[in-house]
Amino acid sequence: MKKSDDKIGMTTAISDKRKKRLDTVKYWVILNLGVFMLAAGVFFFKGPNNFATGGVSGIAIIISKYVTHSVPFFTQSVLNLIMNALLLIIGFIFLGRGCTFKTAYCSLVYTLEMYAMELIFKAFGIDFSTGYTLTDQKFLEFIYAMLLTGVGSAIMFNCRASSGGTDIVALIIKKYAKMDIGKALVVTDLLIASSTFFIFDTTTGLFSILGLFFKSFLVDGVIESIGKNKYVTIITANAELVAPFIIEGMKRSYTSFKAVGGYSGEEKTVMLTVCNRRQAYKLKMKIRQVDPAAFVILTDTSQIIGKGFQSDI
Repeated sequence: MKKSDDKIGMTTAISDKRKKRLDTVKYWVILNLGVFMLAAGVFFFKGPNNFATGGVSGIAIIISKYVTHSVPFFTQSVLNLIMNALLLIIGFIFLGRGCTFKTAYCSLVYTLEMYAMELIFKAFGIDFSTGYTLTDQKFLEFIYAMLLTGVGSAIMFNCRASSGGTDIVALIIKKYAKMDIGKALVVTDLLIASSTFFIFDTTTGLFSILGLFFKSFLVDGVIESIGKNKYVTIITANAELVAPFIIEGMKRSYTSFKAVGGYSGEEKTVMLTVCNRRQAYKLKMKIRQVDPAAFVILTDTSQIIGKGFQSDI
């Protein structure tokens, strides 16, 4: 019996290690997807149209208008790298080593991707830094600029990282002022976006201000959607049929207590559990199969703190 238990324990440990490795790979794939979306949004849409909606990319767009023609070396990617390096030092001081490492990684990859895009397209005679655009529809380009950069930033924030720049300032404000990321971004980027009225033109200024607010709401909305889970309440007379699926099938746990129906007077078991949306659907189908008379309540929740979910506030 002991050898059998040891074998089961070893199998479980190997399975846990494999799952941890897969989770790590998934984390870095998702993080890099966010970085690429941000780089593509800035390079193809924000930069050529001078949509300086804030952030270091916005500052780089503004500065490049004055220095890139006289000093070609100072492209938007190089300016991004210089400013991000300075802000990363500030982030290390206020946010700690863990957040700064991931932010430094994202900042470096983001800058390298921007630089690679510049080299690739210049090799084909296309220079986006001179105002070349993919279409002549400015509003369409604005939509894609905000979608790519907004969703990309939200993915990175959800991975507890950022692209650096004024995102670091936003994270510091969030940490010490308990403010939503979207609102913190508005505070840090409003001045940058407002300056486009004087540096470029009224139309660009209006797009930049609109983009600033559009992005802030989009970031909060995407983060909430990514982190959305289900809080499930089950009222059943057959808890022994439901419990095995929650523990063995979903690898989750639950809290239960006895309750009496106000109308029927029957004693039933109330089971409380939390899970992701995919697991909630499977749980609902399983309950329908094993106990059609059970009462099931599914509630959306944007934040669950605890083992198996978010580890801190």
